[in-house]
Amino acid sequence: MAVSVRLADDARDDFDALPSTVKGRVLSVFERLKQWPNVSGAKPMKGKLAGNFRIRTGDWRIVFRFASPEVIVVRIKHRREVYED
Repeated sequence: MAVSVRLADDARDDFDALPSTVKGRVLSVFERLKQWPNVSGAKPMKGKLAGNFRIRTGDWRIVFRFASPEVIVVRIKHRREVYED
């Protein structure tokens, strides 16, 4: 069963600011997330981000959570920024 993928406001702003070369890769990840929970490479997060998962594409991280019946993308950030406050 495919689920829908929704971007939170912060994630939408993150997506709009991405370099165009990265946007295509991120869109491919969104297509993969529609197959949740059968998504390879998704890892649960710890600490203040516990309850979320992350998946990577190159140096970029897509942080998301599952809230049936949809995957909510929380942030899309470069690896050096995604774990900061």
